[in-house]
Amino acid sequence: MEQYVKQFVRYLKEDKHASQNTIVSYQRDLLKLCSYLEQHDITDVSMVTETNLNSYILYMETEGMASSTISRHVATIKAFYLYLIRNHLVEQDIAYRLKPPKIEKKSPEALTEEEIALLLAQPEGNGRKELRDKAMLELLYATGMRVSELISLTVHQVNLEHGYIICKGSTYGRVIPVDEQTVEVMKRYLLEGRPAIVKGDTDILFSNIHGKPMTRQGFWKIVKLYAQKAGINREITPHMVRHSFAFHLIQHGADLHSVQELLGHSDIATTGVYLMRPDQRLKEVYNKTHQRDRIGEKKNG
Repeated sequence: MEQYVKQFVRYLKEDKHASQNTIVSYQRDLLKLCSYLEQHDITDVSMVTETNLNSYILYMETEGMASSTISRHVATIKAFYLYLIRNHLVEQDIAYRLKPPKIEKKSPEALTEEEIALLLAQPEGNGRKELRDKAMLELLYATGMRVSELISLTVHQVNLEHGYIICKGSTYGRVIPVDEQTVEVMKRYLLEGRPAIVKGDTDILFSNIHGKPMTRQGFWKIVKLYAQKAGINREITPHMVRHSFAFHLIQHGADLHSVQELLGHSDIATTGVYLMRPDQRLKEVYNKTHQRDRIGEKKNG
């Protein structure tokens, strides 16, 4: 069965041009499934039944795996079997009826506006590293980009004259406006910081201090360093800055559809989690600005 997993991984890489993180995740999940099936003397894909797959889901639940993790495994298995069906490698899609466990939606963890201000104020000085770090932190909070989107930016995606960036995310490209303060920080980085860091004729916007592409882990260390300097006594991840961007927009009256577009969410239900923060003001803002309410008022009028 592992030979089909290898074919699927090759398909993801060469035909779908999936990200490396996606490929690694799919491969890891499917190899775990293969290991489970082999323990039950199932070595060929033709031997697998729907009952086997449901048993695997039950096994993951009894092992105490998080519902979100199990749901990812189910999505991986469904994608794998869809590939097998389309390539006539199996006769029946035994995965299409698999149901992931219900996931309890929780409000994403975010920083307060005061904590964000402290974090952004930490990179000080005129050194190339400080100028780069400040530019990355400011741009991350100003746009709400994913870290993968931030570290893959090129200079051609940044238009400081008109104050926007073109973000080529995993779902679809989008144009995100950038405030004047961030524009000024970026201008200084491009003028003084980037030429001293980025080597050669590459168009990459941010690199590590050795001129090589910045990694997710490398940027996580940068955020952690400045969080410690700011005296923020809790674990902080770059994704929390993205969550903070969304929460703070909604707190200040932005409508959910606008936040959805800025974040690059394909489904507004994903953006809806930012209304779950235990802050009554968010509910008040939503009730005042929700489109359905306004339509209702016009009809009644």
